[in-house]
Amino acid sequence: MWNYTETVYDHFLNPRNVGEVTDPDGVGEVGSMACGDALRLTFKLDAEERIADVKFQTFGCGSAIASSSILTEMIKGKTLEEAARVTNEDIAKALGGLPRQKMHCSVMGREALEAAMIDYYKRQGKQVPCELLSQGVMVCHCYQVTRDTVRNAIMQNHLETVEEITDYTKAGGGCGDCHHDLEELLRECWEKIRLGDSEPVPVVTELQTSLAVDESDPERDLVLKIKEVLENDIARALRTDGGDIELVRFRDNRVYVRLKGACAACRVSDVTIQDWVESQLREQVREDLEVIEVKT
Repeated sequence: MWNYTETVYDHFLNPRNVGEVTDPDGVGEVGSMACGDALRLTFKLDAEERIADVKFQTFGCGSAIASSSILTEMIKGKTLEEAARVTNEDIAKALGGLPRQKMHCSVMGREALEAAMIDYYKRQGKQVPCELLSQGVMVCHCYQVTRDTVRNAIMQNHLETVEEITDYTKAGGGCGDCHHDLEELLRECWEKIRLGDSEPVPVVTELQTSLAVDESDPERDLVLKIKEVLENDIARALRTDGGDIELVRFRDNRVYVRLKGACAACRVSDVTIQDWVESQLREQVREDLEVIEVKT
């Protein structure tokens, strides 16, 4: 039997802000009815772009209801930038703590808020802040949990076992096919923790290797200029948000690049390629260049 705080009981028995906001500015949906947990969060901004109204609908346990309820109270009156800084740990703390096996409920609330904010930026035609694009490659298909969600849970809470990952995110709690991937993520994250999350080692690409020996290429100077802009301007900007980029090859006026880090899993990577990478290369190198993302 799990022990719940009085605050959890209060928000479960008397949930705040239940329902759906009329004509919302942002809508976020996470989870699945089939898997036992689903959450829909909607919000409306006021004239000062602060969250004036926020409501939720959930299909889940008492912890899910309590986590969603207190989250809506926590973000009311905040700007989106301020709301984005609310973590699942903040939600659990505001409830006076949650049993380890129920920490995934606070994660689900945070992800619903994140999804709603992404929806808002897209509706407004604005660039989505990279820190909100953590929803990347799926690792647990039973519960629709991404690799980034698992990585964040491991790094923030120093999780050490697959069982603990399941407690915090629900990943691995279904068929079990993802357990090997979760173990790999544990090894990857703990290596970063031991190294103090040091900078990644630069990768020598296929193109960089060929340039080192091909002095006679008539377009060598052009390619070197492209590499210079990518490495000195574009890559540095992407690294500030956890991303990176590398040049794969140049052929027939086409610049083939590979996005890395956070940018590789970004759902609006096509916008990054067209509105940022291509525009910078056309401005600084040559106007007729075309940039193509290599996915593998």
